[in-house]
Amino acid sequence: MEYNSFIIARALHIVAIVMWIGGVAFVTTVLIPSIRSAKSIDNKLHLFEMLEGKFGFQAKLTTVITGVSGFYMLDVMNAWATMNWWIHIMIFVWFIFTLVLFILEPLILHRWFHQQAEKNIEKAFFYLQWMHTILLSISLIAVFCGVAGAHGFFF
Repeated sequence: MEYNSFIIARALHIVAIVMWIGGVAFVTTVLIPSIRSAKSIDNKLHLFEMLEGKFGFQAKLTTVITGVSGFYMLDVMNAWATMNWWIHIMIFVWFIFTLVLFILEPLILHRWFHQQAEKNIEKAFFYLQWMHTILLSISLIAVFCGVAGAHGFFF
């Protein structure tokens, strides 16, 4: 029974990561650049907040599923003391996103971005894209290292 639970946890973990990091990739490489380059959009800030807000719920849900399933798998494998370095990278990325999504964004970042956009919308969206690019980059590195490491590749 425990083995079946582990398989389900791993499958949920992977699906959640695909939804989460795939969404970050879309926001970073499609949504923000499209809004930045659009000349015919009257209220870029409103459009971004509306569209990205829809993704915000998905991102929160999938990071929770990722965390619960990941920590469950570590517990089942009794791997806390023997974690490979690539697991630390995955936990670090999960922690950063969890911190941003559940604490920094609602308490600080949303208001800060709105204030910056009112001052200079182009500069605000430049910083937004830059921050998303960094988050996406470390996420993809973590995914690469996690998949390679889980399949026996040693760096």
